Amino acid sequence: MLGCVSRLRRLVRLVHHLPLQTSLLLLFLFCTVSVFVSAYFLYGVKRELEPSGGGVAGSEGASAIYDELRASPSRLLPVRAVSGGLAGGEGGRGGVRTNPLVLVFVESQYSQLGQEIVAILESGRFHYRTEISPGKGDMPTLTDKERGRFTLVIYENILKYVNLDAWNRELLDKYCVEYGVGIIGFFKALLETQRALRNNVPNFTFNLGFSGKFFHAGSDEEDLGDDLLLSYVNEFWWFPHMWSHMQPHLFHNQSVLAEQMLLNKRFAMEHGIPTNMGYAVAPHHSGVYPVHLQLYDAWKKVWGIRVTSTEEYPHLKPARFRRGFIHSGISVLPRQTCGLFTHTIFYKEYPGGPNELDKLINGGELFLTVLLNPISIFMTHLSNYGNDRLGLHTFKSLVAFLQTWTNLRLQTLPPVQLAHKYYNLFPNEKDPLWQDPCEDKRHKDIWSKEKTCDRFPKLLVIGPQKTGSTALYLFLGMHPDLTSNYPNKETFEEIQFFNGHNYHRGIDWYMEYFPLPSNTSSDYYFEKSASYFDSEVAAERAATLLPKAKIITILINPADRAYSWYQHQRAHDDPVALKYSFHDVITATHDSAVKLRVLQNRCLVPGWYAVHMERWLNHYHSSQVLVLDGQQLKTEPASVMDRIQKFLGLVNTVNYHNILAFDPKKGFWCQLLEGGKTKCLGKSKGRRYPDMNPESQSFLREHYRDHNIELSKLLYRMGQPLPSWLREQLIHTR
Repeated sequence: MLGCVSRLRRLVRLVHHLPLQTSLLLLFLFCTVSVFVSAYFLYGVKRELEPSGGGVAGSEGASAIYDELRASPSRLLPVRAVSGGLAGGEGGRGGVRTNPLVLVFVESQYSQLGQEIVAILESGRFHYRTEISPGKGDMPTLTDKERGRFTLVIYENILKYVNLDAWNRELLDKYCVEYGVGIIGFFKALLETQRALRNNVPNFTFNLGFSGKFFHAGSDEEDLGDDLLLSYVNEFWWFPHMWSHMQPHLFHNQSVLAEQMLLNKRFAMEHGIPTNMGYAVAPHHSGVYPVHLQLYDAWKKVWGIRVTSTEEYPHLKPARFRRGFIHSGISVLPRQTCGLFTHTIFYKEYPGGPNELDKLINGGELFLTVLLNPISIFMTHLSNYGNDRLGLHTFKSLVAFLQTWTNLRLQTLPPVQLAHKYYNLFPNEKDPLWQDPCEDKRHKDIWSKEKTCDRFPKLLVIGPQKTGSTALYLFLGMHPDLTSNYPNKETFEEIQFFNGHNYHRGIDWYMEYFPLPSNTSSDYYFEKSASYFDSEVAAERAATLLPKAKIITILINPADRAYSWYQHQRAHDDPVALKYSFHDVITATHDSAVKLRVLQNRCLVPGWYAVHMERWLNHYHSSQVLVLDGQQLKTEPASVMDRIQKFLGLVNTVNYHNILAFDPKKGFWCQLLEGGKTKCLGKSKGRRYPDMNPESQSFLREHYRDHNIELSKLLYRMGQPLPSWLREQLIHTR
């Protein structure tokens, strides 16, 4: 007779290919045959276990037998040869040395499959005993003197047999071999569920993640399961996890991270796992968001990854606000949660009761997730398929409910095609909105410990251009507690992060422009980028990353600003500015040359101060915004700096009246240094361009009239004084 282990392997392979109903039918037929096989021993031979008064059901004798069969400490059985012929004497059963009792190991007393197995046994009039599957700990006593207590062992979940501890595994195996007892186990495969779901979801395919380090790292039977899964490798899609399931944000060296990925890639190639899906998922969302640049670079280098997914952007909750973004050429898709857990929780033990899970599926949050999102991505874990099987139950039930109550047409697409589909539907989501990782505990937990939010600036000088922002930048730099960013090779003192292509380099790139904080608490970082003011995206981006920052803007007469910009472009040999007069530029019509209209916009549009200020005030509270009079900054910088220090709440204040002096020959303010030396803030310029002609002045006064009126209303609501130039313009308008 073959041992029960070899039978088990054949049965697992057989059941793997069969649906549950067919498996149960075979079990019923097997048990029916067993009735005839055991009939002689049950009714033709004196039954030692049958009470003398008649039937078993309801008798005291039966109760005594079942009481006797309660679990007690096990003992290891010596292996004995099975002798042939009929056993003589009291209680002899010929060659049968086990009681006619079936031992059924169930996941829980409420498990659905376990109840179905019991129903079949009861309908066949078989005696049985149910036990909760032991993971670790003793089994029920398997023998009584020289007899085996059970003639058949059934596992609702064959993995519980596979994962038995060594002591109980050896005990059960030797019992099966000695007493000729077979084991029937059930294993609902992914493949079966995948085929069932394809009836309603065309091309539905499970996408399986792998960490190669854990291949063949278990028992012999677990290793056999690994091989069995890989024998169907072409039936599924596959994506790489990390080799050892480590979190990528813990790797600070991109080459080390790539080495870990290469180990996983070699494993995939050795075992025929496809590596061309262009999709990967990081363990615990690590490195995807908040972005870990090393992960993205290594993904592209090793795997050619083009798509990933996460539940963390912009936050885990509320789920309806999850979005996608594209970073460094990799499309990040929003992933949804489905109410399942990373550990085993059986249906009847679901938090709040099984009805809570049913509510999620049948019209609840999970149903609404699919209903309200054109594209839904879910990720569940091995335990949801191999242990509690709630993954199979949940999605089969969800698809059935959707088919019954909606007209949705469900389909599955490979990850790269899915990303194209998503961003065709939501093109505005391509650009990310970076947030402060320290504002979300989940984000901080999966952010590198080598990074600190203290490197973010607390002050932004936003311009606009040609209003005195560079002078203010230099004045701020004189304060010992204020520290500006490092210079940029392309844009000098300006980082220009929030309004241009630099934003897509990510917050790690941005933080590198600021020094690591010192031990003093007085460090107050700031940056000045004058192009932020009139940018359509800078205000929202800045407020998302720096919600507590202070904002300073400097305003001069918008007509003077427009003329100054035009002259700035001429000084930098802009061919359009050199070709056209200032008046030609500001009065250009819609049918003028494109380049002429571009220059016109750069001259006129930044001066629509109220429009741009409203945008910033939509994202920052008015108490966080300070509006400076550019004319006063030019003539009374010390007084302006006093106001700024108070606005920033600086502990250490500097008397700028004692450190600034105006040099009339050079036309600049200079910093007074020790020893009577001075450091002037610029080069002597003198008058480099003629005054604006009256015709242009009149045109601009009319152009900006309504804008200036709106600006005065806005400043009144903010509780801030009107700049001197604005008061003059309003008087002239009246």
